[in-house]
Amino acid sequence: MKLTDLWRTGSSRLLLVYGALFALWCVALIGVIQWDTRRYLSNVVDLKIDHISEYFLKIDRARLPEALAVTESLDLRDVISHGLFDAQGNLIEGNLARIPEGMPLDGKVHALENGVQRVQGHHPVRARGIAVKLPSGELLVFVRDTSVIDTVGAIIDRAVLWGLPLVVIPGLLGALLLSRQPLRRVRAMETAVQPIMRGDLRRRLPVSPRRDELDLLAGIVNSMLDEIERLMGEVKGVCDNIAHDLRTPLTRLRAQLHGLQRETAADDPRSALIEATIADADALLDRFRALLRISELEDLHRRAGFDDFDLAATLRHVVEIYAPLAEDKRVAFALETAEPLPPLRGDPHLVFEAVSNLVDNAIKFTPPQGRVRLRTSLESEGPRIEVIDNGPGIQACDRGAVVQRFYRGAGAQAEAGQGLGLAIVAAIAKLHSFRLEIAECDGGGAKVSLLCWAAEPAVA
Repeated sequence: MKLTDLWRTGSSRLLLVYGALFALWCVALIGVIQWDTRRYLSNVVDLKIDHISEYFLKIDRARLPEALAVTESLDLRDVISHGLFDAQGNLIEGNLARIPEGMPLDGKVHALENGVQRVQGHHPVRARGIAVKLPSGELLVFVRDTSVIDTVGAIIDRAVLWGLPLVVIPGLLGALLLSRQPLRRVRAMETAVQPIMRGDLRRRLPVSPRRDELDLLAGIVNSMLDEIERLMGEVKGVCDNIAHDLRTPLTRLRAQLHGLQRETAADDPRSALIEATIADADALLDRFRALLRISELEDLHRRAGFDDFDLAATLRHVVEIYAPLAEDKRVAFALETAEPLPPLRGDPHLVFEAVSNLVDNAIKFTPPQGRVRLRTSLESEGPRIEVIDNGPGIQACDRGAVVQRFYRGAGAQAEAGQGLGLAIVAAIAKLHSFRLEIAECDGGGAKVSLLCWAAEPAVA
């Protein structure tokens, strides 16, 4: 199970969306709280500074230095700076070295972002201050630092930095945990679907006791599979019954024709017509036998009898059977094996039948003096069997259709047959979960490959 697949589930995406919205809401809420707290504390500081300035404006000028000294002695936290300056800006009394740079002299409280310069050193913290003119023309400046406001803001900022991970991390873990079970069930459904895709309509999707949306969907699919299995069974039954029912009268017809042929003189003009009719009846019987054979191969119960067998011996048997046929047609036929082949699991008789059909087609469509090769190779997934000829080949537009029943390409019309050979090969490959590939070989001709390993189901 890949980690990226966990984020593709609906529950994880929904949880992540809600988690992101909750985190944004928390940030917005804390931001409003921080802004309102700073505004409130700034108003408190401004009010205190304003009251102090009003108080000192009411004190007699002669007592002003003494009052400033008392104020400084009472400032135990060292948060208030003050200064009495003459009209030229020279310090008369207080702990401010000079008037803060850029401070408006309008009798209102203003923020001092760069701090103030004290007599005993620089006071860099941010502050808020007021400058008022006395009736004597002198300037009285009071400044109070805003370290408390900044400390409260820093506390809120740290709360945001700690709070966001506490929201995001549980959200991610929750999405991970909540998506594992649905994804595991989807994987189980995918495993159950693969045999269905290979034609086993008896399989059904698993349904859990939860009866959630996945179970409802699985139930709908299972109901659909029930109906498909019923319809396919009816169609297959009708086709099989037709084939069985027609074989009997055709066999009886052929027997009667054969009897009539024996009673007819060789020079009778009707003899050739009877012989042609018998040949047509044989062709129909062969076609019905092939159809019943394909229907038998599509029954997946045959897999229960699979066992390991010697593939090399099966291929050598094919060569022994078809070598005389190739020799009669003056076609070179050989088995090319580069390395020993491991035992193959399956039905040896069916694999023999599939390879025989491929070799028979290759010899049939290869012209005299041509060449047919039965080649094997061992790949990492399993053995590969290739039947290669230098005949007319199979056109690209026909390669997907030649495995269908009764389909015959343009190049096959002149040859005898029912168009069922490759359909039988495809049915045997499907039964074994092998893959059948049709391509063009170098220099012309056809190359039909039987990949003897489990075929991967198509992914939509």
